[in-house]
Amino acid sequence: MNNWLPYNTQIVLLGVSLLGACAGVIGCFAVLRQRSLVGDALSHATLPGVGLAFLIAGGKNFPAMLIGAFLSGLLGIGVLAVLKRFTRIKEDAGIAIVLSTFFGAGVVLATVIQQSHTGGQAGWNAFIFGKSAGMIWDDVQLIVMLVLATLVIVALCYKEFQLVTFDPGFAHVQGWPARLLDFGLMLLLLVAVVIGLPAVGVLLMAAMLIIPAAAARFWTQRLGWMLLIAAGIGSIAGICGTFLSDNVALPLGPCIILAATSLFAISFLFAPRRGLIARLYARQRDRLALLAQLQSGAGPD
Repeated sequence: MNNWLPYNTQIVLLGVSLLGACAGVIGCFAVLRQRSLVGDALSHATLPGVGLAFLIAGGKNFPAMLIGAFLSGLLGIGVLAVLKRFTRIKEDAGIAIVLSTFFGAGVVLATVIQQSHTGGQAGWNAFIFGKSAGMIWDDVQLIVMLVLATLVIVALCYKEFQLVTFDPGFAHVQGWPARLLDFGLMLLLLVAVVIGLPAVGVLLMAAMLIIPAAAARFWTQRLGWMLLIAAGIGSIAGICGTFLSDNVALPLGPCIILAATSLFAISFLFAPRRGLIARLYARQRDRLALLAQLQSGAGPD
């Protein structure tokens, strides 16, 4: 590794750059499927699992806390599916129920942890707000493996995920396992949430999923390019947020989100064709062209 950066900073940079790329890619499918709030619900649904794993392990145990977060998030997916299938509750109401209930349970466990004498509470707080200082090489290795596995699955199932994202009804009619593919996308969304918890935290992980994807949407209308651009934006946000957190001693999660929001603002303003400035310029150009036609007496076509 390079000597011009502290060793811990180099470790975090590797982890968050890959995390940002993974979150950007998976977030594209959530945005296109209009499931942005599902990511928020799943991130909050992981909190009780993290708390239980912390208590069972007697302190910070990174693999155990990730497993607890995944199982808790999986339970949240199950609750959403049951509410959607067997009740008249709409999806947004179901998301609100899961988010508030699981987060409430997580807060209760957080109180238990703070009142206990197990020690190592900083490891718990890192999963709430995100923290770079507590990450070690073994933690980053696990993150890297999970991120690479997720990206490989997306690459192998790209055509199937594309079809179920844009036209799930057609996919079902053509004999594709649309529900299974949709469930697979939900699992990948959950995995992205889980692996992002140590860096970004429970409260901000949903923003890490959605902001890069929303920013990439300004630059292209093709899914393939959108995935690549969102991965780049997420990775750059992670890198910039790490440097900001390291230099001004702020929590890593908020710094990453602020960096991602800045890139979103740049995309919103300066993206060609779909950016605000480009649209205003096109509108003004059309208005001037129409005025020129009227003044010449030709009239509009």
